[in-house]
Amino acid sequence: MSIRVLIVDDHAVVRSGLRLLLEAAGDLEPVGEAGNARDAVFQARALKPDVILLDIVMPDQTGLEALPQLKHENPDARVLILSMQDEPRYVREAFAAGASGYVLKEAADTEVVAAVREVAGGGRYVNPELGARLVAADAEAAKLADEDPLSDREREVLRLLALGHTNQEIAKQLYISVRTAETHRAHIMQKLRLQTRADLVAYALDRGLLEPE
Repeated sequence: MSIRVLIVDDHAVVRSGLRLLLEAAGDLEPVGEAGNARDAVFQARALKPDVILLDIVMPDQTGLEALPQLKHENPDARVLILSMQDEPRYVREAFAAGASGYVLKEAADTEVVAAVREVAGGGRYVNPELGARLVAADAEAAKLADEDPLSDREREVLRLLALGHTNQEIAKQLYISVRTAETHRAHIMQKLRLQTRADLVAYALDRGLLEPE
């Protein structure tokens, strides 16, 4: 049984090339094409493809913006992003929006075909090189979070607390409510596992937060 594929890309030459590639695979059947998100939604509803090959950068609405609606119209369809965007953040956004795979347009034809088959079978696929970069980026983010778990606003509050300001004074300086200032303080103490103001001052000094700006 053939895997039914809807091709969504705003460039006709790309769509044509993908159609030839899929037809040559034997078990893949290109059932429709769309050059923008609106047409893609209509085609997904009418054709009920197994896999939607979806570009990110398109006029009027991006593929990532259209993805939730595509899934709504055809919940059973698997979405495979085929894009020139090689930044890890696009991969995260794509999977968060409901995609099952992510392949770069520069990938070899055999990789695109393999990716379509993988997601059609219920699996997930990420271009190997891009996947490695994604893992490295996530590891670096986790390392930075471990080294400094505070948000920018929490660091502001920490600095003011270490300088001796009260919750009321901090609230006034940062244009927040006293309750919000108190909440920030509680979160800071919890995240840093600190018990006293002296501990808080020592932490701020160690991190250079009391140096003149």
